Amino acid sequence: MTLRKFAGLGALLSLVMPSLVMAADEVAAPVLNSGDTAWMLTSTALVLFMTIPGLALFYGGMVRSKNILSVMMQCFAITGLISVLWVIYGYSIAFDTTGMEQGVVNFNSFFGGMGKAFLAGVTPSSLTGPAALFPEAVFITFQMTFAIITPALIVGAFAERMKFSAMLIFMGIWFTLVYAPIAHMVWSGNGGLMWDWGVLDFAGGTVVHINAGVAGLICCLVLGKRKGFPTTPMAPHNLGYTLMGAAMLWVGWFGFNAGSAAAANGTAGMAMLVTQIATAAAALGWMFAEWITHGKPSALGIASGVVAGLVAITPAAGTVGPMGALVIGLAAGVVCFFCATTLKRKLGYDDSLDAFGVHGIGGILGAILTGVFAAPALGGFGTVTDIGAQVWIQLKGVGFTVIYTAIVTFIILKVLDAVMGLRITEEEEAVGIDLALHNERGYNL
Repeated sequence: MTLRKFAGLGALLSLVMPSLVMAADEVAAPVLNSGDTAWMLTSTALVLFMTIPGLALFYGGMVRSKNILSVMMQCFAITGLISVLWVIYGYSIAFDTTGMEQGVVNFNSFFGGMGKAFLAGVTPSSLTGPAALFPEAVFITFQMTFAIITPALIVGAFAERMKFSAMLIFMGIWFTLVYAPIAHMVWSGNGGLMWDWGVLDFAGGTVVHINAGVAGLICCLVLGKRKGFPTTPMAPHNLGYTLMGAAMLWVGWFGFNAGSAAAANGTAGMAMLVTQIATAAAALGWMFAEWITHGKPSALGIASGVVAGLVAITPAAGTVGPMGALVIGLAAGVVCFFCATTLKRKLGYDDSLDAFGVHGIGGILGAILTGVFAAPALGGFGTVTDIGAQVWIQLKGVGFTVIYTAIVTFIILKVLDAVMGLRITEEEEAVGIDLALHNERGYNL
């Protein structure tokens, strides 16, 4: 009787176990989170919106009317060029983790492998994400938009004087040797150089803004000043465009920062809040600093303050609290104002549209202050327990990025200048790049 009971139980288990195993497999299988996917799709569109049309209008309004199309053309051409290079090898250099090991410094700590070249292995069912999952194709496109805007920001430093052909080649090489490796070192995970150092860069203060700002400074130094600078008036020709562009950057930046949470969660919500707070504070900080210093607040000033605040909060957006964001924003508005005006005048470099004064300085300031205000003791949401130690780590990340970017950018420019020349001729500069290089005018009256 007992044996028959066990036999019956065994038969029952033989029927039930396959179903239990299948159920376990179904539970263990990765499942796409539609809410996170929808947010990441939206964020990706917002970040692309920052470059075209946002940055194109922001920069386009600040140049002289004879060069408006050249700046917009550069933004569009960079968008096309970097999109193609990103899928061929850029994504792989930045995010392939082959050969990486936490605490071990080797070639792959600086430069990703080629396992993802031409997006090998990426299918509609490929999923990624730190917590809930969304399509890898969306992550690839999201990170592509960061890779697009970074070199586009450099355009502001050498506006009105660089050959279009030289610009294209420079951007392709710079993306390959500077942007993608820095992104890899900071964001690729265990084994990445600055990742292992513990550098905090939530959405690109180091990767995007310090990188672009320092490269812009080297560009304007190597190319030299525009003809007539600083004695000839070179006022922005259409500040309406610039204000519209700044507004688009402000809105698009929510995708930039809140999207970097890679999920529709509390971190994304807080990143959105602190982005708004810091940006508003920086706009007011720049406006009042200019008002006190020059006697009148300007539209260009408040637009520049907006961008300075957006830049400075970028590395901190995932770890600082509202009051930390307020301090970072106010500091960015005031510091960037003096660097883009007083400091630039004293040093005499021709950073046409203040790429270094806003993005370089704002990125450095934001990266350092992230180490302060990410601490829970100061209202942050990071894991920082020793503020001094974290600030030192942030300084190391800033210093490495500044030195690496400056040296490699300088070498690229010098080689290109020797091979093909970087600057347009004096005659072309007088006529304007729009007509001289593109055979078009922004305005036909």
